[in-house]
Amino acid sequence: MKILVTGGLGYIGSHTVVCLNEIGFDVIIVDNLSNSEFSVLEKINKITGKKNIFENIELTDKIQVQKFFNKYSEIDGIIHFAALKSVGESVINPLKYYQNNIDSLINILNQAQKKNINNFIFSSSCAVYGEPSKLPITEKDPIKNATSPYGYTKQIGENITNDISKIINDFNSIILRYFNPVGAHSSLLIGELPIGNPQNLIPMITQTVSGKYPFLKIYGSDYPTIDGTCVRDYIHVMDLASAHVLSLKKLFDSKPKINEVFNVGTGKGNSVLEIINSFERVNNVKVKYKFSTRRAGDVISAYAATDKIFKELKWKPQFSLDEALISAWEWQTILNIN
Repeated sequence: MKILVTGGLGYIGSHTVVCLNEIGFDVIIVDNLSNSEFSVLEKINKITGKKNIFENIELTDKIQVQKFFNKYSEIDGIIHFAALKSVGESVINPLKYYQNNIDSLINILNQAQKKNINNFIFSSSCAVYGEPSKLPITEKDPIKNATSPYGYTKQIGENITNDISKIINDFNSIILRYFNPVGAHSSLLIGELPIGNPQNLIPMITQTVSGKYPFLKIYGSDYPTIDGTCVRDYIHVMDLASAHVLSLKKLFDSKPKINEVFNVGTGKGNSVLEIINSFERVNNVKVKYKFSTRRAGDVISAYAATDKIFKELKWKPQFSLDEALISAWEWQTILNIN
């Protein structure tokens, strides 16, 4: 079977392509390289021994997307990662996020409908929950106002996916709401590779320890949490990648059609300071940090209820937080050498 993976050279996408290759799927990768590097393709192929097809496509361009689907007519399923994903940047430049994240999805789904491609996975986020009223967060919890334009684009994307599922009889879809992916592939050939200043905690830590930055800036020390810093659910990127493979199998095996939503997290929350302390412990390093003011768009605490994905997809995390933090530092060490 042939799977289209948009954003397939990005952090989560590249690890998912590896998992897909390893169980026999042929993959077509589409990426505009705005937050990724072409060299990742060679590294994916080296890990898996496959030669994945790659197309540099701007998915917000309707004509480019149409030409792509005319060229590749035999596609059995789509995993749609391609999106801008910085909460902070989305607050500063919301129109950029609305145009990129929504237009690209509409263009993909338009062509999927025309070409009768009826298996679709949408890459969503725990950001759709806004500021949760209770923890852990379940898939049935009400969707509140998002705290950032990024989160709002994911809410809109979910609504679009659900609306398409209602009008197309055979359209199967799964929405995966990620929590916070960390770590790298065991080969250390691929990992998190932010372009420019990192926005996520772990690459901010690793780049600070490696000397790129004099200190780590912690946004907020007065949150109502165990130590005043934000709490998140950190999941190894390979566990997140495996959830996509199991979701794809679920789509292919489902009769009648399905339209499901799953949280993908560990079910445990850790504060920023807890992550820093764990990182120092497992890697025998010191993280220099300073507290700053709160960052616009950040929620206080978010961690997943995972009962549904455990039960329906038979998915469970295989990697510990310590393993994820060790691999993140090993990955950064490789980057420093290269």
